Amino acid sequence: MLRSLLAAAFGAALALAAGPAGAQDFPARPITLVIPFAAGGSTDLVGRLIAQRMSQELGQSVVVDNRGGAGGNLGAAAVAKAEPDGYTILMGTVATHAINPALYKKMPYDPVKSFAPVSLLVIVPNVLVVNPNFEAKTVPELIALLKANPDKYSYASSGNGTPLHLSGELFKAMAGVDMQHIPYKGAGPALIDVLSGQVPIMFDNLPSSADHIKTGKLRALGVTTAKRAPSFPDVPAIAETLPGYETYTWNALFAPAGTPPEVVAKLNKAADGALADPAVQAKLADFSATVVGSTPEELAAHVTAELAKWAPVVKASGAQID
Repeated sequence: MLRSLLAAAFGAALALAAGPAGAQDFPARPITLVIPFAAGGSTDLVGRLIAQRMSQELGQSVVVDNRGGAGGNLGAAAVAKAEPDGYTILMGTVATHAINPALYKKMPYDPVKSFAPVSLLVIVPNVLVVNPNFEAKTVPELIALLKANPDKYSYASSGNGTPLHLSGELFKAMAGVDMQHIPYKGAGPALIDVLSGQVPIMFDNLPSSADHIKTGKLRALGVTTAKRAPSFPDVPAIAETLPGYETYTWNALFAPAGTPPEVVAKLNKAADGALADPAVQAKLADFSATVVGSTPEELAAHVTAELAKWAPVVKASGAQID
């Protein structure tokens, strides 16, 4: 009996010691970075770049896990429900944490309560691109073509209710034109059909289209930010034709709610280290992603502000998903 009691006491002592030690020794094994969209899109490109550099900062592999579906909700929900130990983290976006809560009638997570913010990484422009064989070569030409041929043309996006879908809907409303929306499960699959000419028009994140624009496989008609993107100074802002037009996306790291603060701090430090790397900065600059980097508290405030900003935009678009 005494031996059993001593063994139980020893086990309890080990358990108590394991909690703080686990956080202090973090990370002791590989970390999974869930990217809630298909491979090939902007979030995937940014995520893989950051994951690779964070692996060096942390001394453990940060393994990318693409879990696309439901506009990012499936992957985000998986992280929200994961063990809050820092070993499963999320590459969140304006979709998962600002747009989807206004778009979906039922959400599988709370964008604020279900996560521990880590760091706001980058802000990314969107871009209006067309297949190079498409007849419109400028935004005014596209508007004229769409007005002359109502309902004839379609545009692709990474999915219903995504920032790219809303970019297209805002464009239609402000230009007074119509075109059919074709949603895909991520920017990668959508790009394949635009490159092949199956769909002539697409609103995409600039990073995922950048190389195709540079090689002439896509023609960029305009960026969605208020001003031109530094990496593509010859591409006009859509706002130059439609004053007031502006959309963009962002990428940020989140851990499950309840993750120990010291683990969040280590993840934040690793993210900051990745963003400070000149090679990472140069790659992000190639596709006009603006490097931010933030404290967890600053990211929390950013999410609150973005929720307030996008709710009326989603409502005005009329988009809603059951």
